[in-house]
Amino acid sequence: MSFVLLVLLVVGPAVAALLCRWLWRRGVRVLGWLVRRPTLLVVLAAVLWLTWQTPDRGPAFGVAIALGVIGVLVALRVLFPSWFAAGVQSRMAGWWREVRVYRGAWQSAMVTTGLALREGRELQLPRLIAVRTRGGIDLVRVRMLPGQVLEDWAQCAPRLAQTFGTQECRVRTVVRRKHDLDLWFLVTDPLAVDVPPFDVDTTDTTALPVGVREDGQRYDLSLLGTHVLVVGATGAGKGSVLWSIVAALGPALRDRTAQVWALDPKGGMELGGGRLLFERFVYGDPEDEAVYELDFARTLEDAVEVMRRRQSQLRGLARLHTPSPDEPLIVILVDELASLTAYVTDREAKRRIGSALALLLSQGRAVGISVVAAVQDPRKEVVTVRDLFPTRIALRLSEAEQVSLVLGAGARDRGARCDDVPESLPGIGYVGIDGVAEPVRVRFSHITDADITGLVARFRTAAPAVPAIEESAA
Repeated sequence: MSFVLLVLLVVGPAVAALLCRWLWRRGVRVLGWLVRRPTLLVVLAAVLWLTWQTPDRGPAFGVAIALGVIGVLVALRVLFPSWFAAGVQSRMAGWWREVRVYRGAWQSAMVTTGLALREGRELQLPRLIAVRTRGGIDLVRVRMLPGQVLEDWAQCAPRLAQTFGTQECRVRTVVRRKHDLDLWFLVTDPLAVDVPPFDVDTTDTTALPVGVREDGQRYDLSLLGTHVLVVGATGAGKGSVLWSIVAALGPALRDRTAQVWALDPKGGMELGGGRLLFERFVYGDPEDEAVYELDFARTLEDAVEVMRRRQSQLRGLARLHTPSPDEPLIVILVDELASLTAYVTDREAKRRIGSALALLLSQGRAVGISVVAAVQDPRKEVVTVRDLFPTRIALRLSEAEQVSLVLGAGARDRGARCDDVPESLPGIGYVGIDGVAEPVRVRFSHITDADITGLVARFRTAAPAVPAIEESAA
């Protein structure tokens, strides 16, 4: 008390008030910093408890124990970062979020959303099993009441997100647990900022780094043995997906274990910047409408010839092609597929394009020919071969009904709300893969014109691409 009075006399009341205010703010920040780190908070609590239980040994004993525990945790984090993140940080942060956020409001949330069941005076609640935190997502595992299904919880997802103060809630099934569900609560969204292209040097076409998942981890897309359909409204970021794939293929293009045959029916406007990366670059003859459309038919038919030859070579030897410089993975990259399927005016060209495209999509995967196509309208009359794409990416869509057309029935109930993606966040979409029930939310890399120039300078092959129109003229 005398010390406080002495301070007041020396510095004056005004300065003392400012000093107290500064100390208060710093104290609140330190407390907030501790609250956001439940592992350290538990360690400090354990130290205080040990000090309280062993007063004869003094506080030095508790401090020594704390330093030892912190040292062990630091060592585990450095030596086994993946295990530490999943086994310690995720569990401790989840436990803290369970205590602070979910347990207290669980009963009221279940009652107000109609997920609780009242029998007379007895109130039955779905069981909150555990909470884990992964990046900016809380994974809340619950056990449903008898008679409940995923759709019951999916209908309440927006209200659950509002109740627990999160940005979004998605409902997912749990493998081999019919009675349990995982609620994915998006607390902070790492996809709210642009994703720069990845600087990797790998030729593995089964794990191409193309974007970031909503849990903050890198998303790798498999291209070998599959076809990819990209669907999105105008300005949704289809170009980001196509260029992310090209950028990830860069090392394979440089080493000649992959080739890109680019078909750009929009006169080369979208893909023209990377023409020196492509083995073939087809954009048609703007002065001759018939030749314009036949250029694309010839290129697809050439790919069918390669497919037939490889089938003969691999018959009885292997069921999946292994890319090599002599027999590379061929990626047929199409910007605006509808221009080759629904909007073709020449009947003969349309027939040839449709026949070649159907053959490639139905038989090309096994022999190392993959089709990556972008389109705005996913309706069957526009994309007749839609179901032949095992991997489908749905960006921002104009209507909720289009989600099921792209990702399959029930995808929107599982959280793929493509119609709710804001226009201010291009490149965000949901990736659906045949055989995987849950779509993955991803933001693809934002590739600028300067990035494309850098890709060409870094990965350009010795033999530049020649437009098909010049080849035929020669």
